[in-house]
Amino acid sequence: MAILGLVGKPNVGKSTTFNAMTEKIADIGNYPFTTINPNIGTSFVTKPCPCDTLNLKCTPNNSKCFSGMRYIPVEVIDVAGLVPDAHKGKGMGNKFLDDLRQADAFILVVDASGKTDLEGNPSENNDPIEDVKFLLNELDMWIHGILTKNWERLSRKAQQEKNLLKALSEQLSGLNISENQVFAVIKEFDESPMKWTEEDLINVSTNLRKASKPMIIAANKADHPDAEKNIEKLKEEFKDFLVIPTSAEIELALKNAQKAGLIKYDGKSMEVLDESSLNDAQKNALNYMKSYLGKFGGTGIQDLINVAYYDLLDMIVVYPVEDEGKFCDKKGNVLPDAYLVKKGATAKDLAFKIHTEIGQKFIYAVDAKKKLRISADQELNDGDIIKIVSAA
Repeated sequence: MAILGLVGKPNVGKSTTFNAMTEKIADIGNYPFTTINPNIGTSFVTKPCPCDTLNLKCTPNNSKCFSGMRYIPVEVIDVAGLVPDAHKGKGMGNKFLDDLRQADAFILVVDASGKTDLEGNPSENNDPIEDVKFLLNELDMWIHGILTKNWERLSRKAQQEKNLLKALSEQLSGLNISENQVFAVIKEFDESPMKWTEEDLINVSTNLRKASKPMIIAANKADHPDAEKNIEKLKEEFKDFLVIPTSAEIELALKNAQKAGLIKYDGKSMEVLDESSLNDAQKNALNYMKSYLGKFGGTGIQDLINVAYYDLLDMIVVYPVEDEGKFCDKKGNVLPDAYLVKKGATAKDLAFKIHTEIGQKFIYAVDAKKKLRISADQELNDGDIIKIVSAA
């Protein structure tokens, strides 16, 4: 399963964002390096469940379904805040970067209010554009440090063996960078790595980051009066990134209010259940949050998760079943499992995802909606319900 990593300087609401995304509560504090050890939690991408269109009552196993919306679990990691020169070991830099190796996509959390400096300390009129630039530079230089470790020996060996791709792929394997991604980057550079300049190496590192670590910018604290102008500046400056306004504090407050039975909240809008039970402070707070939801169409937190998996990581949702007539497994559970797979994944890929032996002994598959037999190399579509037939 692909992992989503939260990246940001200290004190921008990164841990609050993590808490708003997950069912695990991380330490939250108004001081740098609140997060020392990485927090790993479960969040959910959402997708309309086929149960509605098929007029079925589903009984999920590996996911949840509420009011026709399927919630599919994914993994999110929140690590220590990043400060300038983290790649040189400043702050919690080395540990932070090492913890981030496993992430497949990043959410760059920035303080859209501009009220924290590059070190995460309270400030006035900080430019969030500079935050993004330094975060990207730290990630680039992190990859550069790994790429250039023992560079002279590595480049000489690659030239002698005439296999630069293999040498670099092995060097970068710990960063979860694929051989295809390495190839796409190095084909633009001189085939002889011994001729690469320092500028070439930095450019290779930047391009490797772009190829292997897609990102979204979360413009957090979007409810602050100064945030709107900064969000527009971020969108103008970073046209290659999607900038999503977020308020992790409001999302967390709404979830807590829902748990307390005060409101009904569906991620986009809220409804007060019993206004007579609220004091004036609670009414004012809920009215403020309702106004925010009306302006932005949500807090942005669920958008971050969905965009990361569906757009950045190019994933779709498919539903394996054992009975294509009843859309159920052998125990009678209807639409029991929802799997995230890469766009372009085939029926056989799905078989291997379910179980290695099922993939190895794959015979054919059935499109349960169309009641049609499909081959091993048939590409799957988002929302497909698939029966796998194997000799396992």
